[in-house]
Amino acid sequence: MAQVLHDVIRVERDGSTAVVTIDHPPANAVSGAVVAGLREALSQAEADTGCRALVITGAGPKFFSAGADITEFGGDRSEGLGGAIGLTLEFERSRLPIIAAINGIAFGGGCELSLACDLRIAARTARFGQPEIKLGIIPGWGGTQRLPRLIGRARASELLLTGDPIDAERALQIGLVTEVVEPDALHDAAQRWAELLASRAPLALAATKRAMSEGLHLSVADGLAVEQREFAALFSTEDAAEGIGAFLQKRQPEWKGR
Repeated sequence: MAQVLHDVIRVERDGSTAVVTIDHPPANAVSGAVVAGLREALSQAEADTGCRALVITGAGPKFFSAGADITEFGGDRSEGLGGAIGLTLEFERSRLPIIAAINGIAFGGGCELSLACDLRIAARTARFGQPEIKLGIIPGWGGTQRLPRLIGRARASELLLTGDPIDAERALQIGLVTEVVEPDALHDAAQRWAELLASRAPLALAATKRAMSEGLHLSVADGLAVEQREFAALFSTEDAAEGIGAFLQKRQPEWKGR
């Protein structure tokens, strides 16, 4: 049975994966309630030791999320939207691999939410864009920072400075998404990736995420120091002993997350 958070977020379990659906008609716009619901869904998944991966998608065939809910701009409810940048950081800091299953349009803040995920899988009908410049503003939830880091400055400039959207195939070509599938295969593709990542050592996966996220903002030398810190810390864990032992014994490891 699905759990509904803040009337706009639906959470379901599929094995060790939590599937989180933005269900905010008509366009799954990111409102304060959506931000709060996503944050609560992530917090619950983090606290659940049986949860090993998170998939985020949108309800319906047309929209992953059309962006920030502009009806809340400048009003009393805009404070909730201000938490979105913190939410993207929580995605990056999470111990869980987070996969965006992009079922349709991902514009503005919707695209920015996907940028904070670890992997993006797109339906062939998906479209991506940062159209803020056409409104006389700029992205406010990390678009100017994460997009160049993901796809390079030249390609990011194309999206950020023109505001024009791209389709899923173009997104695949430039490295914005990992895989493009037919719309009816999106759930299975996202679940396949989630199961693959969930099968990896959870402490090592979390350490890899931390090393990449922190190191990207540092010099190579300082980034290597971060990597060495995480590398050394893992050797005292039961999972590291299990992984090395399983390799030597030519068997599958059994991860405990400790």
